[in-house]
Amino acid sequence: MYDFLIVGGGIVGLSVGMSLLEQYPGAKLAVLEKESDVAKHQTGHNSGVIHSGIYYKPGSYKARFAKTGNESMRKFCEEHDIPHDICGKIIVATSEEEILELEKLYKRAYHNGLEATWLSKEELKEKEPHVAGKEGIFIPSTGIVDFETVSRVMAWKIRSLGGEVFTDTEVIDLDEKNEGVFVESKSKTFLTKFLVNCAGLHSDRVARMAGYHVDVKIFPFRGEYFELKEEKRYLVKNLIYPVPNPNFPFLGVHATRMIDGAVEVGPNAVLGFKREAYLKTSFNLKDFNEIVSYPGFWKLGLTYLKEGIEEISRSASKKLFVENLKRLLPSIEEDDLIPAPAGVRAQALGSDGKLFDDFFIIGGKNSVHVCNAPSPAATSSLEIGKEIARRISYRYDVLSY
Repeated sequence: MYDFLIVGGGIVGLSVGMSLLEQYPGAKLAVLEKESDVAKHQTGHNSGVIHSGIYYKPGSYKARFAKTGNESMRKFCEEHDIPHDICGKIIVATSEEEILELEKLYKRAYHNGLEATWLSKEELKEKEPHVAGKEGIFIPSTGIVDFETVSRVMAWKIRSLGGEVFTDTEVIDLDEKNEGVFVESKSKTFLTKFLVNCAGLHSDRVARMAGYHVDVKIFPFRGEYFELKEEKRYLVKNLIYPVPNPNFPFLGVHATRMIDGAVEVGPNAVLGFKREAYLKTSFNLKDFNEIVSYPGFWKLGLTYLKEGIEEISRSASKKLFVENLKRLLPSIEEDDLIPAPAGVRAQALGSDGKLFDDFFIIGGKNSVHVCNAPSPAATSSLEIGKEIARRISYRYDVLSY
């Protein structure tokens, strides 16, 4: 029998594994990942930004965990010689209306305990010579890293602490009983005293397997990226973000220097009709039926109809995508961009049509389920791991020696 089993080998699941082994040395622990390697979904398909936490409601998990996670992620990278760069980012207002929203963000930075500098138009140009904007904010604590590399180090550390990481091990059923949780995969059945669900795009399904029918469904939003041609990378020095639309729960198209020197622009946010909808043609009938039969889908569509149509239009038209980007970087042309791999955001939606705007973690009898962990989950992963370990130690004495 295992002391702990973790479903999902993304950065959150791996962080939970590390935290539990550090809290319970000698525990028998395993991470179960259905893919051939760790970090193959959200973790390995994001823009690699170590976020500051400026956008999130003061006091929320996202605000607290992003700030402390920024610090702990930097420390983790330093301790394990993982390449990273705390280069800072600018948030750019391109209109008078956006300046009003920028002022709100500036105040939020203060409430979230973040350092932020207001930038004039001239100071913006000093930071990013090719940006167009009236005013901006500079957030020095934001950085970049390859979260896949971070995840591989975490997997190595779990093994070095005596834990196991099983790949090609897809969980297909759970049976949670008083004596523990029976976990059935396609190749083997496991028994564990305690289970932690970090299954990302499938976290709601894993929770339902365990018998927890919470009012939440994961919706996959595909984020499509382009990469700047190498000869055009000079247009972006570090990280350039727009002022987010206050009526839309995504950050908008931004430009990000990657740790390998490449520059990505994106993402947009288009609802996928498959949980792992990495291609525009991705479709799964079961997933599609789940989406259209869910009451929250229709309510969400009515709430964000205008924004949704704009996102779909930019997905269908590179020209429209570039026109949107030109608000920030007027020198960008269509020929400067080449397609890059897309990512999929696992976003929890309630039946009332409201997107969950914070991390959502529920406790079971012998389990914990992380049912909403989109961005900034990678930045916050070490703190989420500590929180899960804290909840387990507070509620249960799961180990007996």
